[in-house]
Amino acid sequence: MKAMFSKKTLIKLVRTNMVPLLFFVICLGGVVASKLSFLYIVNEIVNRLDRNLFLVLSLIIPVVAGMGLNFALVIGAMAGQIGLIAIKVWNIGGISGLFLAMLISVPFALVFGYATGILLNKTKGKEMITSLILGFFAMGLYQLVFLLFVGTIIPIKNPEIVLPGGVGLKNAIDLSLIQYALDNLLSINMMGVKIPVASFILIGLLCLFTEFILKTKIGQDFRAVGQDMHVAEVAGIDVERTRLVAITISTLLAAWGQIIFLQNIGTLQTYSSHEQVGMFAVAAILVGGASVTKATISNAIIGTILFHTLFIVSPNAGKNLFGDPQIGEFFRSFVAYGVIALSLALHAIQKNFNANIGAESND
Repeated sequence: MKAMFSKKTLIKLVRTNMVPLLFFVICLGGVVASKLSFLYIVNEIVNRLDRNLFLVLSLIIPVVAGMGLNFALVIGAMAGQIGLIAIKVWNIGGISGLFLAMLISVPFALVFGYATGILLNKTKGKEMITSLILGFFAMGLYQLVFLLFVGTIIPIKNPEIVLPGGVGLKNAIDLSLIQYALDNLLSINMMGVKIPVASFILIGLLCLFTEFILKTKIGQDFRAVGQDMHVAEVAGIDVERTRLVAITISTLLAAWGQIIFLQNIGTLQTYSSHEQVGMFAVAAILVGGASVTKATISNAIIGTILFHTLFIVSPNAGKNLFGDPQIGEFFRSFVAYGVIALSLALHAIQKNFNANIGAESND
């Protein structure tokens, strides 16, 4: 009886965590096939956690509030890039330039988040597809502003970032003035692994903030609205305001996350750096075991590790298995989209299984 109970518990555990377990197995196979050194892989994982985890964590609050996976992170990323362009124009570098960029991004992120929230409140039940399309629309406006308005309506004359004709920003802007400003502020080397302590402190503070806000009155409102909007409304909760706050916080965090991401990269691809932000963050948190209705800090951390481990090892794995590194590159290109589709499908299977188990137990 005890063995049977243990077997049932094990099956339930596997089914509950089938998405991260599947990708753990894929990553393990990729690590073996790639033949990369363990130290190299660990260094790359730490670097990618530093670079991407803040963005992935910014997805949690909208999920808790019942708004699904926020593909409109791209809009927050644009707000962060506006801050970076501003400090580049004024030539303010170092950690002071980094925090000034964050400060400049705040009003833009709040306005963008508020506008996004208003639209998502008009499309309840279709938030994910709306946020995805809204991101594409916002990219068009962004390009209009920085290709046409810069040098005409917006008086930027810096030849280092403006196109030779004097109108529009260049495709690539050098961010060496703030590159590694946060990463090198406080870092240690542990057994050959460079750990950017300051960056992880900032990420840790975001985790604490997320845990704290979910325990406050507004956090309880997020949960109530996420579980059932009608019941929450009957209970006296302002549903639309609560959803508005959730998406605005997410947009602001995405702006800061993009600044952290780009200070690590050192180059701003003016018209493309923000394009895949939402897609990659969503894929990462899904790999960690999150769903459209549930997301936790552990989902974000585990998912970022697994998703980016796959990115690190896939080119070499493709080369060693098929004799062509391009195979790995192709795999890396479609994996983000495949991950989202597969994860959502597995979560649907898991949800149906849990529903069936619940029905059997009631019988």
